[in-house]
Amino acid sequence: MHRGKTINLFEHHSSYPCSAKQLHAWHSRYGALERLLPPWEKTKIISRQGGIDPGGRVVLKMRSGPFPFHFHAHHVENIPGVMFRDIQEKGPFASWSHSHFFTDTERGSNLYDKVEYSLPFEKRLPAFLKNHVHKSLQQVFQHRQSIISEDIKVHLRCSAKPLRILISGSSGVLGQELIPFLTTGGHKVWTLVRRQPDSGKNEIFWDPENNILEAAQLPELDAIIHLAGEYIGLSRWSEEKKQRVVNSRVAGTTLISRVISSLKVKPKVFLCASAVGYYGNTSQINLNETQPQGSDFISEVCGRWEASATAAQDANIRTIFLRLGVGLTPRGGALEKILQTSPLGFMRRFGSGNQYISWISTDDMISAMLHCLACESLQGPVNIASPEPVTNSQFMRTLATIAKRPLLLPIPASLLKIVYGQMASEIILSGCHVSAKKLIESGFQFRHPSLELALKKLLGKDKFAQPTSFNMEYSSE
Repeated sequence: MHRGKTINLFEHHSSYPCSAKQLHAWHSRYGALERLLPPWEKTKIISRQGGIDPGGRVVLKMRSGPFPFHFHAHHVENIPGVMFRDIQEKGPFASWSHSHFFTDTERGSNLYDKVEYSLPFEKRLPAFLKNHVHKSLQQVFQHRQSIISEDIKVHLRCSAKPLRILISGSSGVLGQELIPFLTTGGHKVWTLVRRQPDSGKNEIFWDPENNILEAAQLPELDAIIHLAGEYIGLSRWSEEKKQRVVNSRVAGTTLISRVISSLKVKPKVFLCASAVGYYGNTSQINLNETQPQGSDFISEVCGRWEASATAAQDANIRTIFLRLGVGLTPRGGALEKILQTSPLGFMRRFGSGNQYISWISTDDMISAMLHCLACESLQGPVNIASPEPVTNSQFMRTLATIAKRPLLLPIPASLLKIVYGQMASEIILSGCHVSAKKLIESGFQFRHPSLELALKKLLGKDKFAQPTSFNMEYSSE
């Protein structure tokens, strides 16, 4: 018997406030895999064929420390509302089988994850490597449970009716987070693209620079979410760069606003991205949406951006300007940049460190967008930021503690201005403390109200909320 292959059994039990049928349906929709992948691992989907029905396949590019590898998964069983199972066809494990079992309970449903796997050269591996695999699985499944639970809670509040949604800027970091969140909630999504569209992917061509967006190409829509715009970036701005930043936002917003206002059946709501940079660099606390526009370049960009949606407002389309805070995710943006620019593990605050950062986790950001679609009382500007802004010094200290990296002396403001010019003054050294009162009073509930909680979730440093079981069995070869 002991000459056989060692089979490790990992089990995880979780409960959700929906039926087993709804829970299985969430897993079966496009975007479920994207939602479940841990952000700190930066796993990439290389290819995908089909869904969770037998015959479905997906290839993932993953990493273990500095070493990349591919994981080829094959779905082999699916009983709607009851279970599905996938196996590894090729990858780092000697064998892998993951079964998901769904059952109804008095309060909702339970999900039982059963993973049976074996490792190459298992009997020769030191115990610490085996324990590392087990702890990694604990971490991943705890993340999966958190995402599923919080997503389903939002959808129960906001997704009673499936919506038909058009999104611009879908290839950006935020768009890549938003689309899977919406589709797993049962919504149908179309995207605007600047290349030849793939009709099988609900893509529609547009060219805002040349004022091209054919109304006849648009399906009947319930909502528009407009995120597109030249990336502001975290490098020195040239005059050409600044002009592209302005023009891309004004042209794109004007075009979409004009076209949707001309439709015979108009969408009910138009969400247009903006930013808390609207208020400029200020020491004022708890800025609400009635505060005047600041005098910075970024403030001007946001002001012109919002003013470009006039046609939609005049057509009585409920228009919301999403004044977005600094979105946090290791997959892109400011947090990724900070982690990447600390190759030796050192972290430093910027300038005095007293400038406020109105931040928000990307999971809260995309949840707030769906809330804005569903909440008919919301319109006009809405601050999309955490209820607990922090100073740059607090941010870097919290990040350094959670990431277990040393925090060194600050980078002088004068040096940042020499290297980055105006961008340093308006982005890195600029401060803004906004209020989330309007969003909260409309009924929105934050997943991550505190920075510590958000960073622990995003970086995989959260403590396990419940135990999982781990056993070892032996089977004959």
